[in-house]
Amino acid sequence: TFALCDATGRVSCLLWLVAWMEHKKGFCLREPSRSSSYHRTSAKLLSTIMMLSTSARHSRFAATTTIMVASFSNAAAFSTATSRLTSILNDPSLITCDSPPSQTFDVVDPGASAAQFKDGSAVIAHVRRMGRDDTKDAINRAHKALPDWRDKTTAAYRSGILTEWSSLIKESAEDIAKIMTLESGKPLAESRGEVGYGTSFLDYYAAEAIRPINSGGGFISPSPFATPDGAPRGKMMAINEAVGVCGLITPWNFPIAMITRKVGPALAAGCTCVLKPSELTPLTAIALETLAKRAGVPEGVFELVTADRELTREVGDEMCVNSIVKKISFTGSTPVGKLLMKQSSDTVKRLSLELGGNASFIVFDDADLDIAVNAAMSSKFRNAGQTCVCSDRFLVHKSVEKEFVARLAEKVGHIKIGHGLEEGVSMGPVISNVPVKNLSKKVEAAISDGATCVVGGSPLEDLGPNFFEPTILTSVDTNSLIWCTETFGPVVAVTTFDTEDEAVTMANDSSVGLASYICTRDMSRIFRVSSALECGMVGVNEGIISSASAPFGGVKESGLGREGSALGIKEYLNTKYVFLNC
Repeated sequence: TFALCDATGRVSCLLWLVAWMEHKKGFCLREPSRSSSYHRTSAKLLSTIMMLSTSARHSRFAATTTIMVASFSNAAAFSTATSRLTSILNDPSLITCDSPPSQTFDVVDPGASAAQFKDGSAVIAHVRRMGRDDTKDAINRAHKALPDWRDKTTAAYRSGILTEWSSLIKESAEDIAKIMTLESGKPLAESRGEVGYGTSFLDYYAAEAIRPINSGGGFISPSPFATPDGAPRGKMMAINEAVGVCGLITPWNFPIAMITRKVGPALAAGCTCVLKPSELTPLTAIALETLAKRAGVPEGVFELVTADRELTREVGDEMCVNSIVKKISFTGSTPVGKLLMKQSSDTVKRLSLELGGNASFIVFDDADLDIAVNAAMSSKFRNAGQTCVCSDRFLVHKSVEKEFVARLAEKVGHIKIGHGLEEGVSMGPVISNVPVKNLSKKVEAAISDGATCVVGGSPLEDLGPNFFEPTILTSVDTNSLIWCTETFGPVVAVTTFDTEDEAVTMANDSSVGLASYICTRDMSRIFRVSSALECGMVGVNEGIISSASAPFGGVKESGLGREGSALGIKEYLNTKYVFLNC
């Protein structure tokens, strides 16, 4: 039968023989230091596979065989998960390993009950605890892998790897969604949506990789120089090149999307990267790293560093001061972003910073209130109000305030709060008990300053220590803490205005400028107010505006650079000018 097969068939037969040897006998072709007869045999088989693929001119199939063989390898030694997590996964190997790391930190379910926190069953995994030395090693591996990835792969090849990675994530979507829900608390429906949102960045940058203006491409300009007889002299070329090794630091509120939004364009551009995910949600990152390897991302191209809160600072510091790292991309708070800027200044790194927000939501007197309320619900209560573009400051025209608040309160009353894995739950916990305490203090202070609590206002201790009621406050003093600082929780703070100029002035009265929202039917006002608002993004009659094809970023103290769209990959490119005197 083997003799009668064509080259593709023979490759398939040998591939599955190697896969059986790895899967059943525990051998790994990617560790050539092993010196058993089984390993030597399987290595010879792999060599034969590649020879057959090449002789048959099946280069794409050869790449696929490498990917498939790699997919049988165990996950990197990053974590061990409890049965509470592994029992609900179809593929626990996404986040577990055979050899548990020696030093670990706990990952907990923020939606757990007080009893579960007390008896320890809130812990869902133990993750490898890594520090400065581990970060240096990861950076060195990324540096070693850079020449081959940047200079010896085509844009089409990198595009194919990203597409394969996206496909594998989609195939494991339900597992990844459950992992996200257990470590971040968000409802399962939101986690499923985030898997789609996260893979959209990989799909988008797989397409962007092959554009003629991206890495390896550029443009030619007419020469301004002339020969003695007046003819153009020489050629002026601008060539785009990968920045180099990138240090990426991501937050906990979007465990997959914040990673793919950075890693996708970095790999597409030909950069290698070292990722430090949040210590609160490292499991999704581990699953993504596992699938990246299965997709054929070479060793060193995508490195992962997991650290607890204590070691996070030294990991970030090493990324910033290490001269090998040429770019830092960070999503998180403004104070931390400012610190990273300072630490990166000595080596003058490229920076992309997506920092804090305090978004205004303006409802004008001509707004369609049904549309406005729906936009407010999606903008404010998604992920329990824990997104950087959540509406915090609601500016409502005096003539429609009562009706708007009444309709909003009715919608809020239908929010089902509970553990994210429970059927029908539309809002889960906040990430920890610290935000619960902060929210309580802010609400109490606002009420002391004259605000009225229309709905909610208190922790939901019966559900667990990390739950807080969806809350609506009216008559909020614009000098109160809840108005002047980012809330990051399910609290609506409402005040009123009389004129358009007043609304714009109040909206711009902030040191940050990430997103703003306006609700109106007046097209002239839409363009006038959108232009006047000091922010990086404006949603008009809509509460969710993020997309892989849109440039995401802010102004003022909300950061530098853009992620998403064609602009996102430019953050990972340097432009080199070459003059040819020919």
